Parts: sequence; structure tokens; C-alpha cells
Amino acid sequence: MAEKEKAVLAYSGGLDTSVCIKWLQENYNVDVIAVVGEVGQEHDGLEQVKEKALKTGAIACHVVDMREDFANEYLTVALAANSLYENKYPLVSALSRPLISKSLVDIAHEYGAKYIAHGCTGKGNDQVRFETSVRLLDPTITIIAPVREWDLHTRDEEMDWAKEHGIDVPTTKASPYSIDDNLWGRAIECGVLEDPWNEPPADIYTMTVDPQAAPDAPEYVEIDFKQGVPCAIDGKEMPYLDIIYAMNDIAGRNGYGRLDMIENRLVGVKSRECYECPGALALIEAHKALEDLCLERDVLHHKLNFEQMWAIEVYNGKWFSPFKKALDAFMASTQTCLTGSVRLRFYKGSCVVVGRKSEASVYNYELATYDAADSFNHESAKGFIDLYGLQLCTWAANRAALGVSE
Repeated sequence: MAEKEKAVLAYSGGLDTSVCIKWLQENYNVDVIAVVGEVGQEHDGLEQVKEKALKTGAIACHVVDMREDFANEYLTVALAANSLYENKYPLVSALSRPLISKSLVDIAHEYGAKYIAHGCTGKGNDQVRFETSVRLLDPTITIIAPVREWDLHTRDEEMDWAKEHGIDVPTTKASPYSIDDNLWGRAIECGVLEDPWNEPPADIYTMTVDPQAAPDAPEYVEIDFKQGVPCAIDGKEMPYLDIIYAMNDIAGRNGYGRLDMIENRLVGVKSRECYECPGALALIEAHKALEDLCLERDVLHHKLNFEQMWAIEVYNGKWFSPFKKALDAFMASTQTCLTGSVRLRFYKGSCVVVGRKSEASVYNYELATYDAADSFNHESAKGFIDLYGLQLCTWAANRAALGVSE
């Protein structure tokens, strides 16, 4: 009997991916290897997820702890780019998908698998991120997207199919929300959130307290950076991974880090999305403050444009693209001087930079002050302004001579 082809499945243990295992076996006649990525998401134990995958019919299940790689190889790069899609969203899901994809490809190579499968729907961004990442890493692998292919249109239909095929499914009422989370935050959609007029219910939040219930006294935190990467909190050195966990706790207990936005998906749909990103948003705020202090003006101004390009490229699933890598090289060159400290003040849902210092600071007190220590040459200003506005003054005189008012 010929050996079956193999498919590596990105597996979460939820209804969709559990159904995917049996569906792939029936429709593609393949052996399924499940891959569970630990990227800092909330869970009750990934060994239970592994057991469920094996019980459902997977021939193997790999639980891969990706947190250190995620922090050191992905979230450092994201912080260097101050990653904010549409200048608001810190790219929670878009950052984990390429890392998970890399693991899928590595395990596919290990097993000699012909296929890689995922449980994404046909309307979201993640299908693009997984498939584009996989194809950039290995164009020879065939991708299967069961949810786009099968004839199961509702969750109830999926549950009925699962029961018919002996798949263990939850008997309790499912959450009305769709949630994806990792170290960098939580993405929440669906349910009552699909009406953009509805205020987000309190029960969608787990990382942050209600700002009104946050402590009545402000909390100050000092973050040290070394070449753009956080390396200590309040003088205590720790790995970046631990700093992210600590900042999630600090910012979260002060009610900071909630977002409610209308987001433009890659597939052309506007979507109402809510996010909890306490540590990510606080670290980006601190990082930007240190850049303000240390980066030369033109570098800083052009970097703002490149940051938006970077965020769009990553949001659209192009982490491994040549353009994104070129942008990474620019970002990395700007971080070499970013060693210093930033002090944040958290208070009832707010995070404010209240101090920054660095030996690489381009801020010059003698040039900036209006006191007696002022070293700025005021006499140079007139000639500078005359030359700066010369072209505009010439244009204006010409318009006036021609009698043109606009």
C-alpha cells in the first residue's frame, strides 16, 4: 500500500481546525501533522490541545514554543518600525503569522509533506499572511484552505459535521467574539462589535482593567533601551520577552491599551476591530520619545513615511518580501544610537512620556533655551529667512506683476 501524502496543518484546537483534520483526511486522503504555536496567547494548556489533535486523527502534533523567537526576531523589528497600521493598530496578528508560517514550512520539510493547510476564512487577512509567507519561503508547497472549500456555511453546520465524524466539540455556548492573541496583544471582533455604533461590552477585555476602576494614583515606569531594544525596567535588567510581559501587566492594571477602530482590510472590507495592546502601545510610545531625542531631523521625518510603508507591507502579509527586508535595513540603521531611558506615567487609561535622556541626544540645551545660556546666533536668522523664502517671494512678485491673485 502506497504511503499517503502528508499535510501540515496550523492547528489551534478550535472548531474550525479540529474539523480540518478529518476533512483533509476525507477529501485529500492525507496524513495530517498538526502544529500548535505558543506565541503568548491565552490558553488552558497546549498539551491538552495536542491530545485533542491526536485524538481527532492527526498522526503527529508539534507544540512549538515560539515566544523567544517572536520577541527577539519579530517584535524587536516591529518596535524599530514603531509598527502602527493606519497609525493606530500595532499589528498583533500580522506579526505572529510569518513566524508560525516559518515553523509550518520547517516541519513540512521534516516530514516531506506536500501540503500546508490553515483554518482561515475567505474574508480575512490571515489567509493572505499565511499563504504569502509560505510561498515566499517555499514556492513548491501546495496550500489547502479547507474553510474556503468545504460546504459548511455556519458554525452549527460545522458542529453537526464534527459530531457525525466523531470529533469532540464544545457543548457550551461559544463566545460571540472572534479573538486572536499573542504577546503583543489581543484582537477582538464579531458579535455586537459588528455594529460600529455599539459601545464595546466590558466582557471583551481581559488584559486591561476599566480605566475608571484603575488606581487613583499615577504609576511611573522607567524603561532603558540599548540600540532601540528595551533592556531594563526601573533599573532591573531583563530579557525583552520578560519586559513585554511586565509592560502588559503594568499598563494593563492602569487601564491603558484599548483600541476601537474601523480598519481597512486587505481584501477590501472595512471591519470594526477592538484591540488590547497595553505593553505594545506603551513600548512604542516610549520608543518614539527616545527617537525624538536622538534621531536627526531628516532621518526622523522620512522614517515616519517608511514606518507606514513597513506597517502596510507587514499587514498585507509580506514579512519575507524584499521590500520589507529593505525597509528593515533602514530601520536597523536608525537604531544604533538609540541607547537611553524614557520615563512613562500611567494614570486611568493614559500613558504619557514625562522624561527622556540619552548620551546620544541631539537636543542641545544651549541652542534651545531662551535664558542667559542661549548660544543660538539670532543674527543669522534674517539671512536664513531671506534665502529660505527667496523662491516663494520671486513667484509671488511674478503673480502680482501679471495681476494674478491666486
